[in-house]
Amino acid sequence: MQYLKRFFCTAAAVPAVLTVNLCADTSAAVNALVEQMSLEQKIDFIGGHEAFYIRGYADCGIPEIHMADGPVGVRENGASMAYPAAINLAATWDRDLAYATGKAIASEARSKNIHMMLGPGMNIYRMPVCGRNFEYLGEDPYLAGQQAVSYIHGMQNEGVIACAKHFVANNQEFERNHCSSDMDERTLHEIYLPAFKASVIEGGVGSVMTSYNLINGVHASQNAYLIQDVLKGEWGFDGFAVSDWVSTYDGLACAQNGLDLEMPSAEMMNRDTILSALENGTLTESVLNDKIERILSVYERFGLLEHPDISKGYTLDNEFVTETALQAAREGIVLLKNEGQLLPLKADKIHKIAVIGPNGSPAITGGGGSSLVETSTPISVVDAIRKLAGNGIEVTYNPGVFGETILPAGIFEGAKFYHYENGVQKPGVEAAYYAGKELSGEPTGYKVYTNLNLRDADIWGAELPEKDISARYKCCFTPEASGNYVIGVSGDDGYRLFVDGVQALEEWRNQSEREAKYEAYLEAGREYHFELEYYQAGGGASIRMGTMQKPKGMSNEDCLQEALAAAKAADIVVLAVGFNPKTEGEGFDRSYELPYGQGQLIEAVAKENPNCVVVLNAGGNVAMEGWIDGCKGLLHAWYPGSVGNQALAEILFGKTNPSGKLPVSFAYTMEENPCYASYFDTDNDLKVFYREGIFVGYRYWDESETTPRYPFGYGLSYTSFDYAALQTDKTEYSIGEPVEVSLTVSNSGAVNGAEVVEIYVGDTVSSLPRPVKELKGYDRVELNPGETKTVHVTLVPEAFAFYNPETHAWETEPGEFVIYAAASSQDIRGQKIIHLN
Repeated sequence: MQYLKRFFCTAAAVPAVLTVNLCADTSAAVNALVEQMSLEQKIDFIGGHEAFYIRGYADCGIPEIHMADGPVGVRENGASMAYPAAINLAATWDRDLAYATGKAIASEARSKNIHMMLGPGMNIYRMPVCGRNFEYLGEDPYLAGQQAVSYIHGMQNEGVIACAKHFVANNQEFERNHCSSDMDERTLHEIYLPAFKASVIEGGVGSVMTSYNLINGVHASQNAYLIQDVLKGEWGFDGFAVSDWVSTYDGLACAQNGLDLEMPSAEMMNRDTILSALENGTLTESVLNDKIERILSVYERFGLLEHPDISKGYTLDNEFVTETALQAAREGIVLLKNEGQLLPLKADKIHKIAVIGPNGSPAITGGGGSSLVETSTPISVVDAIRKLAGNGIEVTYNPGVFGETILPAGIFEGAKFYHYENGVQKPGVEAAYYAGKELSGEPTGYKVYTNLNLRDADIWGAELPEKDISARYKCCFTPEASGNYVIGVSGDDGYRLFVDGVQALEEWRNQSEREAKYEAYLEAGREYHFELEYYQAGGGASIRMGTMQKPKGMSNEDCLQEALAAAKAADIVVLAVGFNPKTEGEGFDRSYELPYGQGQLIEAVAKENPNCVVVLNAGGNVAMEGWIDGCKGLLHAWYPGSVGNQALAEILFGKTNPSGKLPVSFAYTMEENPCYASYFDTDNDLKVFYREGIFVGYRYWDESETTPRYPFGYGLSYTSFDYAALQTDKTEYSIGEPVEVSLTVSNSGAVNGAEVVEIYVGDTVSSLPRPVKELKGYDRVELNPGETKTVHVTLVPEAFAFYNPETHAWETEPGEFVIYAAASSQDIRGQKIIHLN
């Protein structure tokens, strides 16, 4: 209840939902509800129910509440606005916009009577290949925490519970259910916990979701140190801890060590487990009651006990929703290169624009997995450019590569597979199923399928369990015509394909559904033997295989020649490239290289027409060597959401001045990344020790003799900004005092623009190694040409502290500190020395 006093809201925004009597004894009211519940009801309550709701008990006055995936839109109950990816929100460096985004998403959730959104995500960006980087808020814990706090306030002030995820150190998708993120105590507290700490202490978040992975050998969902000692103890979290979907491994350990709610169902923390633990004394009913009281206290805090239908009487402001999503893209797209001031485009000097690349159409709104929002009428790059270019400019489109059309939906339906039974050829695919994932021992069952296009119950059937099974599918295929063929496979979880006994594909890992393809020249009339091995670890299940012959004229080379012809005929080329939901998403780590030969496409097109701008969709950095020098412009558009390509077109034509700043450092090569040597599980022991420690991202580059290609905080504008008069309110401080920083920023260019002022703190002498500087403040300021404004930033006492693993506490040592004002981590515009006594 104490958090409600901090939350501000208008009656128009939140009619009745948060109107709670602050004088009422909420604790007593919640306890009374708990006392009405039977023991069986209590156990069932903490076990979740189905996929996205917590069961209610009407006889006890407890309503059912609904959840939906986030953090970039509402995935449940039909189409919604897809907002730009969370890393785009970090690139805005705009707290007010983060607040508006949380509010807008919550408003759509309320209109659908969804009570809890599963976001924000705030895991730290260690390596560019992590499959879910786009869902998170960058490499810096302070920036991530500040943007998350504003997002949470916007969401929860609208009457919808936010859920901070994934707690903690879910920094890679490879074997996420089994891989342990191992690190020293200081690294954990200085890099990977602070954003979550801010979400609890500053944001008052209602729920925290544990991650899939282990931390120092203990699964997050049963990690007593993290949940009990840190989250609920040190930080005083009074909400509830919920598991990620199918991320529990020991029901009793989860119950004992602080998990309050298992989702999506009581697979581990169930009646059998809890009852036996209560009976033998390893668990007390008071522990069970605490979990329920935490959940119901959040219900009460948000008014859900009395007003469970939060959609009643609520009118969605569609204009606010659309404008917020559009503004987030405007502020988050980062201009990284603008050679010869090619941008903004001069419409009066252009007759023809060629949009080339697979991401030009249809629109790529987001990455793959649970955050991908079903959205109506998204705007593609091509359509957005055509709309803004007007009738005087011709806009053509060519995909440039054939890769995007390799696996159409029909490939899994029409394959003419056959097998042999006692020497007789029969249509279909034969399957043998095994217990466990290694296809060992005697098969537990056999089946024959017409086509290999199986999901969930198609695989399990009545006689097979829903997890920890494997299968071997065998069939033959005889092409009717010779030519280049594609054998496409898609699976959740692992699979590997053998063609005539030779391995052709391997995706042998726990993952969300992921497609792969094998291309080969097949001869007409020849029989080819396919063997597909598969395992299912848990959660959703799918395994699909099909074949198709490549149409004539539809090879990558053919597409490239068409693209080069289009580029030659154009004044300007916009290369829309990058990843999509199939190539970057939850459940797998992506490649560092652009998929489908797009790097070679950019290089070839830039040679044909150097007046080209690359528009990149990705959750972070990609391999640029080979093509970056040939293109004149580079815009990192992340994943822009439903309407974000309109913002992109506005930036191309100068209607909007780009103001995004990188929330991550972009190295020249993947090998130069500070985490490269400790990211991959090279010894296959499912343990990854974070050897870089606290020196992640720019903290590493500041210590290095080399520099990144594009540093943290970097971003170009169509105007220029001058910094001056950096000062602090005094130069001598007592430890524990805040430091007031001010400086002036002037727009010295010819157009309106926005600048992000970054304030870093450096400790010149410390008993433990510390980074050269750390981000501890920032502000975004908008300026007209010739205008000057004064920027004020308050550095709280914690800005000068470090975590001491010897005392297990944050400490500030007296001495000299340097305050830096910067336009990026490597573009220092001023510095000031202060002393803490």
